[in-house]
Amino acid sequence: MVSRGPVPIRPGAPETGRPSRAEAEAAVRTLIQWAGDDPEREGLAGTPDRVVRAYEEFFAGYHEEPVAYLSRTFEEIEGYDEMVALRDIRFESHCEHHMVPIIGRVHVAYLPRRRVVGISKLARVVDAYARRLQIQEKMTAQIANTIDQVLQPEGVAVVIEASHQCMTTRGVHKPGVIMVTSRMLGAFRNNPSTRREFLSMIGNPVSRSEE
Repeated sequence: MVSRGPVPIRPGAPETGRPSRAEAEAAVRTLIQWAGDDPEREGLAGTPDRVVRAYEEFFAGYHEEPVAYLSRTFEEIEGYDEMVALRDIRFESHCEHHMVPIIGRVHVAYLPRRRVVGISKLARVVDAYARRLQIQEKMTAQIANTIDQVLQPEGVAVVIEASHQCMTTRGVHKPGVIMVTSRMLGAFRNNPSTRREFLSMIGNPVSRSEE
């Protein structure tokens, strides 16, 4: 049996007032000039178009509906009520403070109450939020809250491990630093044994981050 829940309005960027493609390309030319180079020289002549096309891919999440990915669920689960976990979902995002890459992996788990969702949909939810200007803490909460809202499980757990190029390639220049964030809801927050089971499955990055 397939269950379809309600699909709220997409929480993406508003379309009103969005610059045209030509305006976006002009902005890239301005940045090239500001950096000290000539946007008309051979090696850079096509760069504004390439950057805008890259941005369409980098920030495609603004045009996706994460809730919709979870709206198709399955109730014929033969009473299954144990943990469903996906680990090492690779993602690429961009820091909203410096617009440089955040690269890492997401671990997701939930305890089904009455229904489950196709596992690829969980990865799509991750991508939909990652492909926006982000901070890691917000992205962690968005993924967990969306799964909790739509599936209404007994609990949800999300852990993200990521490297931020705003820290490794500028500023303090500290390569190799990994930021770990987590959000635990329901049984994962209230039941220490459930939380430990999940963290054990993913190699306990939360404990490693506290060492």
